[in-house]
Amino acid sequence: MPSTEPSSEPPSVPPANVLPKVAAVKIAEGERLRSVHLPGMTLTVRSTRPLRDGLPPALYVHGLGGSSQNWSALMPLLDGVVESEALDLPGFGDSPPPDDGNYSITGHARAVVRYVDASGRGPVHLFGNSLGGAVVTRVAAARPDLVRTLTLVSPALPELRVQRSAVPTGLLALPGVVSLFNRLTREWTAEQRVRGVTALCYGDPGLVSPEGFRNAVEEMERRLRLPYFWDAMARSARGIVNAYTLGGQYGLWRQAERVLAPTLLVYGGRDQLVGYRMARRAVHAFRDSRLLTLPDAGHVAMMEYPETVATAFRELLADTERPTVGERTDGIVDDEPANQSTGG
Repeated sequence: MPSTEPSSEPPSVPPANVLPKVAAVKIAEGERLRSVHLPGMTLTVRSTRPLRDGLPPALYVHGLGGSSQNWSALMPLLDGVVESEALDLPGFGDSPPPDDGNYSITGHARAVVRYVDASGRGPVHLFGNSLGGAVVTRVAAARPDLVRTLTLVSPALPELRVQRSAVPTGLLALPGVVSLFNRLTREWTAEQRVRGVTALCYGDPGLVSPEGFRNAVEEMERRLRLPYFWDAMARSARGIVNAYTLGGQYGLWRQAERVLAPTLLVYGGRDQLVGYRMARRAVHAFRDSRLLTLPDAGHVAMMEYPETVATAFRELLADTERPTVGERTDGIVDDEPANQSTGG
């Protein structure tokens, strides 16, 4: 299989079948979780029941440190127009690490492609936030046959001048930084960590309900018990940094220019991780794009203003009532046939 990024280090965690058991992830009313076994990885898929049969499929991909739960506010708002599924990327949420330890943008994109190919649901309406935005941009460029529309919420595309508030996240990519951070924050409670993440990701942390905050604390406690949590964070952060340095046909902005699918771009004016100024460049890069700017939103607009994002997607869908199908291009995701099996 051809590689377009520096190879990842060998995996440093035990195989998924010997990992310790931890508390179950949260499932909102109307959602269900299932495991999908693919070559080299097992993915957890969160889904909602559509209001009727025959709706076009949608697939949602979360950002760094997130999970499929990041889409739980948006998915029910679209139940009348799409059949929604959200992935936990390998090593995040309830998905175990990939067998090869590859957390690059290419590795995560390969997971998305393998799932869509194996499920037979494509082409899909593809959503991505932050890291997930970079991942689905690569998927859309390499496999236009799998993508009907593309919705990007604060996509992690390369910036020449990274915001100062985003630097600590990027530092996770440096060798030894995670170990140092763990030593310095050993006494931090899950509640303190969640308050920090919320302050970084939300334009207004006050939008988080008490119940939502409690759920986030429980999820943080669960993640911190996983032996591979920080490894997945560090290697995925390194994958973003490596992707930022790639040039030529595999550069993310070059791939954005190759995307054929109608694209909805969502940027928050209070985003501390992806610069609001990048919206203009994105509009010029994606050939068939429209822009939704939310001045008061932070990095996770689909969690802060799900109704507004849902309305914008519905408008995109109404204007593009046709599947986007193209010839497969030379790309990142040479995939062998996959067998899918699902479980409880």
